[in-house]
Amino acid sequence: MSKAPFLLGAAFVAIVTGLSSIFIVDERDQVLVLQFGQVKQEVTEPGLGFKLPFIQDVVSYEDRILGLQTQPLEVTLSDNRRLIVDAFARWRIDNLIDFREAVGAGGVDAAQARLGSVVSAAIREILGSVPLNAVTSDDRTALMNRIRDIAGREAASLGVEVIDLRLTRTDLPDQNLAATFARMRAERQREAADEIARGNEAASRVRAAADRSVVEVTSDAKRQAEVIRGEADAKRNAIYADAFGKDPEFFAFTRSLTAYERALKSGNSSIVMSPDSEFFDYLRDAQGPQQQ
Repeated sequence: MSKAPFLLGAAFVAIVTGLSSIFIVDERDQVLVLQFGQVKQEVTEPGLGFKLPFIQDVVSYEDRILGLQTQPLEVTLSDNRRLIVDAFARWRIDNLIDFREAVGAGGVDAAQARLGSVVSAAIREILGSVPLNAVTSDDRTALMNRIRDIAGREAASLGVEVIDLRLTRTDLPDQNLAATFARMRAERQREAADEIARGNEAASRVRAAADRSVVEVTSDAKRQAEVIRGEADAKRNAIYADAFGKDPEFFAFTRSLTAYERALKSGNSSIVMSPDSEFFDYLRDAQGPQQQ
């Protein structure tokens, strides 16, 4: 009887057995070798690995940093305000054996669910101790680091490390938006009214100062005008006096003409006087009044 088929079968079994005892570890993974559900070997370096064929199983886990987006949750703050908050966490498997014992065959999906609960509890704990302005401020890094640290301590029992955590949403509940917007609008209107009042007060001060300046400038201008007018009148009178002093007859004549002009204007006024009054001397005699 030929031994060739037997040898061929034995070689086939040996090849299958050999191939079943070899596994490859990808550089992005880390591997546990399990025997009847118990961990027998942990492989974290990429390359070839060996196991007992048909008895031991190989389970691969991510060795990269993973992301977790939490579900939105409503949080009551220390000032009794309510916010809808969610977060994004970055984590990685830190201890593969503890991770397997904690999540079992559920793997990364089971870890995501449990880690989401841990992060949500940390968010409630930290945000429940601070007011609204601390959560909605531009710089809330310290707040997020506190949440990360608490979540990291709780997640250590799962064999994972929480690397970073960021609050991605901090919104008011829909039922509170209208009241909040109304309060913000009232505050802005109050601030606007204060600014308008301060502006009106400043405008009144400016107008009062301008009015005072107008009075002062006008008074000074009138005073200067009166001084100039007085000086001009004095100079005019001096010129008249000098001119009339040189010819008294001419001075008398011009004074009479001025008197005639003022007295004989058209109108309803009447003058009653004697015809031989000195007032009419220059009207009766073109040569002027006779020297006595």
